[in-house]
Amino acid sequence: MLKNLFRKKSVSKILADVQKGYGDHEPSLHKTLGVRDLTAFGIAAIVGAGIFSTIGKASADGGPAVIFLFIFTAIACSFAAFAYAEFASMVPVSGSAYTYSYVAFGELVAWIIGWSLIMEYAIGNITVAISWSDYFTGLLSSIKIPALGINGIHVPDWASMDYLSAYKGHQHAEALINAGKSITNLDETTRIAANAWSTAPKIGSFHFVADLPALGIIIFITWLVYRGMKESRNASNAMVIVKLVVILLVLAVGVFYIDTNNWNPFAPNGVSGVLKGVSAVFFAYIGFDAISTTAEECKNPQRDLPRGMMWAIIICTLLYIAIALVLTGIVKYNTLAVGDPLAYVFDAIDLKLMSGIIAVSAVFAMASVLLVFQMGQPRIWLSMSRDGLLPKAFSRIHPKHKTPSFATIVVGFVVAVPALFLNLTTVTDLCSIGTLFAFVLVCAGVLVLQNRPDIQRGKFRIPYVNAKYVAPLLLIGGFALAFTEFKSETIGFFTNEPKMISPVSFVTSLNATELQTVKDEISANPIVLQGKQIDAEAYLSNLNAVQYETFMNKSVIAYDKKFESGWALFRHKIPMWIFLVICVIVTYLSIAKNLSLIPVLGLISCLYMMCELELSNWIGFGIWLAVGLVIYFLYGYKNSKLAQKDSSSLAQ
Repeated sequence: MLKNLFRKKSVSKILADVQKGYGDHEPSLHKTLGVRDLTAFGIAAIVGAGIFSTIGKASADGGPAVIFLFIFTAIACSFAAFAYAEFASMVPVSGSAYTYSYVAFGELVAWIIGWSLIMEYAIGNITVAISWSDYFTGLLSSIKIPALGINGIHVPDWASMDYLSAYKGHQHAEALINAGKSITNLDETTRIAANAWSTAPKIGSFHFVADLPALGIIIFITWLVYRGMKESRNASNAMVIVKLVVILLVLAVGVFYIDTNNWNPFAPNGVSGVLKGVSAVFFAYIGFDAISTTAEECKNPQRDLPRGMMWAIIICTLLYIAIALVLTGIVKYNTLAVGDPLAYVFDAIDLKLMSGIIAVSAVFAMASVLLVFQMGQPRIWLSMSRDGLLPKAFSRIHPKHKTPSFATIVVGFVVAVPALFLNLTTVTDLCSIGTLFAFVLVCAGVLVLQNRPDIQRGKFRIPYVNAKYVAPLLLIGGFALAFTEFKSETIGFFTNEPKMISPVSFVTSLNATELQTVKDEISANPIVLQGKQIDAEAYLSNLNAVQYETFMNKSVIAYDKKFESGWALFRHKIPMWIFLVICVIVTYLSIAKNLSLIPVLGLISCLYMMCELELSNWIGFGIWLAVGLVIYFLYGYKNSKLAQKDSSSLAQ
């Protein structure tokens, strides 16, 4: 059985299948895409939520130096893109990393990566749909037509927010109000969420909170993808032109309002502040791999796919760096932690017209990202169905539109329903971990195949540099840097030194008795006016690091409520321990096997970003993979085309 789990598809067999068709199904999809179209799809997928939303929070954490994070992430994605491009040139069919893993590692790993890609695209679509909804409702509220008595079209909070955010916002607001904070002093996000929960229609005790605009855009995009690749391509190209024009306009206007004093300090929170935004910035680059799912619809995939991927990454990186410098040059970096940073910046300098233009273009930008993601996922399902791992219906191609019709409709449901209820932060991180896992396996796949003489090569190959001369130096240099420049943090990591809990987490974790105790301790402080209503969270948050540590050490609250230590602290470090162990293993293999440097760097850099995500995301990802394995062993293992081939051989 173990041998069957890792049965592999040969490149020659895959290419032969492409030529003669896939059994009961139509022989091929429409071949309509060239380099320009692929580059546009890449820009459509990459320039969306990142440039219109997450760039603000990343800039607030890292300051102007966030540009280095964009450069680092772009380099990491470029390493992975080289690996994708080599595979796409070798195996020019739909399926992306799933098909590549089938060739390199065998069926079980292919299933795992295919299943994780299903999560990546579905969760990515959900994330973008939620972001699109936020921009769309904001745009509606800004519409003012005095002649018609319209002073903004306001969608109720309960109809434009997911259920989980509203529920958590309500719980968080209650905890802060009990700690002494007034409703008016709550942050805007918490206040809106609490209002959505309290004003929502009720069915018994159930609060009906659902993101209806997100549902609407998913239905529209699903219909467009169902209609055909040509229609999707034309819509994508049009939306890309709109948002590129707006971004260039933002740069052309914004450059005249830059105050270079705002770039000082350039890295206000140091390296840790820059790296804090790694998940958000990486999410900004998710999408270039969706280009590889269109391989079967390219006119010349072996030549055009590598070029399309690299051009998309280069263009988008330059745009991200330019936008980050303009934003942090116009206003101070610490004011940018908002959902719509571009519009916010031009509001701050009183250019209301520009804010309106940006809001409109953001709606198009988000829609184009959703289009590419929604287009990519059915093609993964198509490939898995062709191989027998999913039911035949998923590889059904529409006779007129030449699209995977059934899979496209199912994807619409899979994305639309969770988008009504799931939380944006949760789905963003899950999308990132699924994508990074795919990147790591694709890079590893290139390394596995690099010295196999039986593999039919495509026209594009990654330039070979022997990693054994570089990988050991990078490993030694990394440890040297950690124990010199970041000595205290590194020692704290290895010794599992207890870590103080943040003020917000501390206050919201207390019960009523403990909360009163903390208020009494605050009242005893001579700088607090006696008899004044105490906002415990605000008071503790305003203390500097030394004052906060002193207060916490003196407080009679239980130690485990104030500090994370032992297993509770160590478990969050498990991903980084995984990273360190794999770094050592990869360095050894680089020396022993003369591995190629570029895919090694791609594997290591993508794994690092994966390990920067919280353990809860790893657990969620693990649960998703476990569900997938159950489906594989119940259906895919025995229905696999390779399994049927083996059975036929034995029968003869």
